[in-house]
Amino acid sequence: MHALPYWRLSGYYFFYFAFIGAFSPYFGLYLQSLNFSAWDIGLLMSQMQLMRLFGPNLWGWLADRFGRRMAIIRLAAIAGLAGFTAFFWLDRLGGMLVAMAVIAFFWSAALPLVETLTFDHLREQRGHYSRIRLWGSVGFIVAVLATGAVLDVLPLNGVLWVCWGILCGILVLAAVLPDVPSMPHPSDSLPVADILRQPRVRALLGACFAMSAAHGALYVFYSIHLAANGYSKAEVGGLWSLGVLAEIAVFMLMARLVQCYSLRALLLASFAAAVLRFLLIGWGVESMAVMVVAQLMHGLTFGAYHAAAIAAVNLWFPGRAQGRGQALYSSISFGAGGLLGGLISGWTWDDIGAGWTYTLGSVFAAIGLFLVWRWVREPVAVDVAGEAKTVDPVP
Repeated sequence: MHALPYWRLSGYYFFYFAFIGAFSPYFGLYLQSLNFSAWDIGLLMSQMQLMRLFGPNLWGWLADRFGRRMAIIRLAAIAGLAGFTAFFWLDRLGGMLVAMAVIAFFWSAALPLVETLTFDHLREQRGHYSRIRLWGSVGFIVAVLATGAVLDVLPLNGVLWVCWGILCGILVLAAVLPDVPSMPHPSDSLPVADILRQPRVRALLGACFAMSAAHGALYVFYSIHLAANGYSKAEVGGLWSLGVLAEIAVFMLMARLVQCYSLRALLLASFAAAVLRFLLIGWGVESMAVMVVAQLMHGLTFGAYHAAAIAAVNLWFPGRAQGRGQALYSSISFGAGGLLGGLISGWTWDDIGAGWTYTLGSVFAAIGLFLVWRWVREPVAVDVAGEAKTVDPVP
């Protein structure tokens, strides 16, 4: 009987997303304190998305070619920690760009491989994925609240020490994660090119690109947006955490939701919520109540969206194509989409203002909504074990 290393997998997700919880909300404020412009900040922060364009596919190919998945995950942890250490001495754009690119290149290797590792450990219990993944959301909340509290007392360069400590935790967890052989699948020989010819697959990946582009201004400028309108660092951290609490709630309910609603219905709800959410953030920032409502929508715009999208990817990229499907999902959405969203927001923030920048995010979400509505039409159900399955034959 295969023993699931629940806490080691959950612990890795905890520290991985704890780093994002400390880095995304506060590193932009640190860069602002170094007198970088909005464009410079957007350029630096977008390196995380830029490397996701090709990094996951390269690392995924290396893992498939040489069968050394855990070696790559551990190398990513070591290189990420080493690259981040350079920030303690850097304060110029050129050097910081190089350091950020190094971190992002290796950082992009880890999560898609850990996702496939998790599903291989789960085997026939894939419906329990959300119970492991929710610890990443818990880690994000702990980090965003703790870092906000620290930065209310210490200078903004304290974020460097917090992030460095979390990266040490990632390295420890990467060292103890156990590997497991991939499960064979009857569709192992199905070429990825054939999968990509399916309209629903192309539409899903296009919609995921649009959703990540819609979130560009949120991940780069949300904290700056709140701080400019009088919110304290504790309030900034609280609003970030509220969004992730909503995300956790959705992850906990996901097994029930997919039994009641198709993946298409969940995706449509998520994209519709994103259209409204970014309009609220852009034009309602003066109201704490409006910001609370907007952050609660994160449960849909990330929690339900990500769980539904990753379920569809695992369903439509079977067998050995699953790793490449995860890499494509990461590269196209978080990579290309996140890069475009981050760069556009950096370019528009000073020129047209926060309101119109977030309105552009709503436009991207509306494009994704149309793609899902028009082409992601196959009905999907979930079996009693919580694993997605097609109702109609795959065309």
